[in-house]
Amino acid sequence: MSKHLELLQALRHIAGASQVLYEGDLTAWELDWRKRARGKALAVVRPGSTVEVAAIVKACAAAGVSIVTQGGNTGLVSGSTPDASGQQVVLSLQRMNAVRELDAANLTVTAEAGCILQSVQDAAEKAGFLFPLSLAAEGSCTIGGNLATNAGGTQVVRYGNARDLCLGLEVVTAQGEIWHGLTGLRKDNTGYDLRDLFVGSEGTLGIITAATLKLYPQPAAQLTAWAAVPSMQAAVRLLGLAHQQLGAGLTGFEVMGQFALSLVAKNFKQLRVPLYQDSAFCVLLENSDAESEIHARAQFERLLETALEQGCATDAVVAENLTQAHQLWHIRETIPLAQAEEGLNIKHDISVPISRIPEFVEVTDALLQQNIPGVRLVNFGHLGDGNLHYNVQAPADGDPKAFLRDHEEQVNSLVYDSVARFGGSISAEHGVGSLKLDKLEQHKSPVALGMMRAIKQALDPQNLMNPGRVLRGHPPAGAAPGSAPAPRAMPHA
Repeated sequence: MSKHLELLQALRHIAGASQVLYEGDLTAWELDWRKRARGKALAVVRPGSTVEVAAIVKACAAAGVSIVTQGGNTGLVSGSTPDASGQQVVLSLQRMNAVRELDAANLTVTAEAGCILQSVQDAAEKAGFLFPLSLAAEGSCTIGGNLATNAGGTQVVRYGNARDLCLGLEVVTAQGEIWHGLTGLRKDNTGYDLRDLFVGSEGTLGIITAATLKLYPQPAAQLTAWAAVPSMQAAVRLLGLAHQQLGAGLTGFEVMGQFALSLVAKNFKQLRVPLYQDSAFCVLLENSDAESEIHARAQFERLLETALEQGCATDAVVAENLTQAHQLWHIRETIPLAQAEEGLNIKHDISVPISRIPEFVEVTDALLQQNIPGVRLVNFGHLGDGNLHYNVQAPADGDPKAFLRDHEEQVNSLVYDSVARFGGSISAEHGVGSLKLDKLEQHKSPVALGMMRAIKQALDPQNLMNPGRVLRGHPPAGAAPGSAPAPRAMPHA
């Protein structure tokens, strides 16, 4: 009996025959969300408990077979699909989707890794609380994936990234042991912070199976405003005013370039995009208030009056009701879909110190136009925390597929080199995956990479946990040379 057949039988015994898939169409697990990479799995296993996850890891370790952990498969850096070898197990956590406990007095909720983000939000809201992590994929992404990539979203300016919202983890190690770290403690100074090793590790150190997360009181009011601004510098000045006048009430501050909004207006005509045609950028602000809507609206009106007086904004509107607020946010969240309608594009998820963003945009825009005349820039993102989705579209009369084929490497080098000059990061919230593996090695300090490799070697010496992601490593123990290639890239799919 072959090694793989023995493993499949063991997995069927652990999770149940119906939960081990290795025949038929496995596209849902083998193709990444952006359709940039497609692999081939030995099997897809869907455990129903942490104990089953631990047993699966032990079985795979004994067979020398690597594991790719997957939640909602909504990642953007080709980090959760199998490679092309047909020798990796995809471990899907979608069945582990329970909210285990909500502790009102401790302001925490404990949820399993496969729990959809929106389900955690809903559970918190039903109990009268707020779980503030919010992003466009919240209806399909999972808590485990959010933590594995340290997801950001639209409220980082007030509440922080996923890492900041996590108090404890339950993790299955690369050896199949279970770390029961689901503490709800906000203070625990007993050695290294193991939680932070696994948050942001993209499944390369172990498998997050559950998490204890922070809750907050529901705000008494949450208002949204939309402002037209003449420049990125003006947007940064408006952000400073918002911090001064709204304080902790400022929960969201998004910037959107004119071209990005024009794509929404062009491709989603049912959405009415306000104030963008005569402005270089528009800004979306959210103010959460603990007192009342009257107080929040008065704060917003004073802020916008000051912004207009000082030239930070040329026009502004405040949503009159929740429906209008949702419409404004929907415009912002539709930008990636509108860009996709325009054709294939080159995406960047970068961060730069907020004070340097205006100069970064000016310099990098000019570099790209100089090297690729007519290139179009879809610039939008979370200005409140310094994170831009600085995307690049082919010239209007160009072939998008040819543009990616001929210019993707050049564009990435120009953008990432500029990010480095301005003291930024090539990945703000999407992670590294396999898509940015080479670029990380070019832009991360050798000392940092050395420490990261030492941690990986210590926790996963067989290199079985999502190999070839974040860090380039040796093939899994027991694998034949060349048996663990990267996912098959499909950049023009």
